[in-house]
Amino acid sequence: MSMGRIDYIDDPEAPKANSVVPSVVAIVRDDDGRILLIHKTDNNLWALPGGGHEIGESIVGTVVREVKEETGYDVEVEALTGTYTNPGHVMAYDDGEVRQQFSLAFRAQLIGGEARTSSESREVVWWEPERLDELEMHPSMRLRIQHALEGRQSPALG
Repeated sequence: MSMGRIDYIDDPEAPKANSVVPSVVAIVRDDDGRILLIHKTDNNLWALPGGGHEIGESIVGTVVREVKEETGYDVEVEALTGTYTNPGHVMAYDDGEVRQQFSLAFRAQLIGGEARTSSESREVVWWEPERLDELEMHPSMRLRIQHALEGRQSPALG
């Protein structure tokens, strides 16, 4: 069962962080340039697939595992597209954890699998980048996608 979550960005009323967990998101595109997105169960927003880094795995392994768990697809990591560690962005969970953002965004290539939902994803879709405004999505997710699509020579730092 997934917990509820509230994101706060640069909000003086936000609860104080009590944990930090390295996490990842994956920007995966199909042959038509569409982006793989999930409709999250914890905050009811659309997002890139991803999640927390676990002991005993590489960060690349985290990307591969999380995409598979949340979408059913197999991917291969190609490049780091951004680092996101704003201490003013915290996520408050129902159990009292207040997590400071520490997220790494990676571009990944689709290599197999088929779409399926999970306890964390109520829908899995391929979505056109030019139609992202139609979806309810956290601004921090939009930023990760924007940075990944800009074709930067080095990762965005934030």
